[in-house]
Amino acid sequence: MHLAGMILPIFAIIVTGWLAGVSGYMPRTLAAALMRFAYYVAMPALVFVTIAKEPLHSLLEWRFLAAFGGGSMFCFAAVMTGACIARPARMNLGTSAMLAAAVAMTNTGFVALPILKTLYGQPGVLAAAVATVFVGAIMFPVLVVLLELGRRDASRTVRSGALIRQIATNPVILATLVGLLWSVIGVRLPAPVDAFLTILGEALTPCALFAIGLDLTIGELRERLGYYALLTALKLAIVPLVVYALCLATGLGHTATVAAVVCAAVPTAKSAYVLAVEYDIEKHVVGAVISMTTLLSIVTLLAWIAIL
Repeated sequence: MHLAGMILPIFAIIVTGWLAGVSGYMPRTLAAALMRFAYYVAMPALVFVTIAKEPLHSLLEWRFLAAFGGGSMFCFAAVMTGACIARPARMNLGTSAMLAAAVAMTNTGFVALPILKTLYGQPGVLAAAVATVFVGAIMFPVLVVLLELGRRDASRTVRSGALIRQIATNPVILATLVGLLWSVIGVRLPAPVDAFLTILGEALTPCALFAIGLDLTIGELRERLGYYALLTALKLAIVPLVVYALCLATGLGHTATVAAVVCAAVPTAKSAYVLAVEYDIEKHVVGAVISMTTLLSIVTLLAWIAIL
């Protein structure tokens, strides 16, 4: 009951946003602006102020990266391979990579971070920040490269310069790097700066979760329900299970294990849908999986956390 009391209010914010959208109380178009504020202002502030206060040795936990990052990449590769084997006539590199992203890329920033902040406070924020950077700095560019390589137009080349700029200017990655530098220097944040960034960071949870609900649509789930359910089951059950097995194999501590599994068990990342639209590849599938994983993760996340 105590666990449900901590987690259910987080999903209640998502439901509130969804009700505001379907009822017409607030325009769905507002979701993009809220997401932008959360991603470009609130999340970097929270990530920086969390990392800047931590000693460097606590930030470089290789076992956490091996468990969460290794598990995510293993599942990504496995789904790509499985998709090519199951439907070889309809799969190219870009299509199979996008389906893999729908399963393996997780919404660590907007969902896992608020949950872990509620459960563990600053250590939870730190774990979610590391996972978010892994998704943004490793998985996102890998997916972009695969999508570029999968394009049939042989005259196109991978836009490495644009890709590097996109990664280097990512606000979460920048906040992480600056926070790491501040941690290495070892200077305390001035109290007014600390308070300012903390206030901005506190806006992340309600703003991001409400925007997710406001943008949530259920209509696309009506077609190919079984196919979407399979991808959703892989996302919410198998990926966290693989990450949990790696946590045990690496001897990761209990708190970090819960954080890694939560990061793996949250819904599919919105960035996967952005790329699906940009490259016009499996966008309806990715959108449907994001909606279904957002809805069902209310139950599966509670189950994972209760088990752990």
